[in-house]
Amino acid sequence: MSLSLAQFTEDFAAALKEVDDDGARHKQFQAGIGPFGEADAEKAALCIMKRRHPERYGTTATKRQPDLLIPGQWKVEFKVVRPFGDNGREAENWSQNALHPYKGNTSSIGDCLKLVDGGGEERKAVVIFGYEHDPARIALDPCVSGFELLASSLVGIRLSARFERRIPGMRHPVHQVLRVFAWEVLGLNKDGVRP
Repeated sequence: MSLSLAQFTEDFAAALKEVDDDGARHKQFQAGIGPFGEADAEKAALCIMKRRHPERYGTTATKRQPDLLIPGQWKVEFKVVRPFGDNGREAENWSQNALHPYKGNTSSIGDCLKLVDGGGEERKAVVIFGYEHDPARIALDPCVSGFELLASSLVGIRLSARFERRIPGMRHPVHQVLRVFAWEVLGLNKDGVRP
């Protein structure tokens, strides 16, 4: 059974929401999925995805490279972006996780380049997930659009159309809305410039 990126995006977002609804707490932070680090959020979501959909995610594993491997289907790299910290203060440099356009960097663009260079039969995807207030005090949309523009125009990465899921009503008083964005990484443009 082939797993679409649209379905994966929906399943991942729903799993993060379930972790949030369960009142999970990360370290000393307030309850909710919002303060979780990238790897901890992925692992928590994957536990739920395996339980809900073992036929889709039964053999899926979190790894160092890629962040998530769905054998025979997808290699997925994740980045979390949060304009505000658990304390409600605006975070410095929060968007660089998505936007830094250099090979070898740990940004979403760097992840795309790693995926392009990596072998394997699996399709490749990059996922950016993050949190906003409701209504957004700093919207994630300019950061996400900036990622698409830098990846395609500057670096020459070919991305699919964006898949997106927005879930309001999150538990955390600062991270009130979950946003999940996903793209298939299709390769490099023939005339793409590699940093």
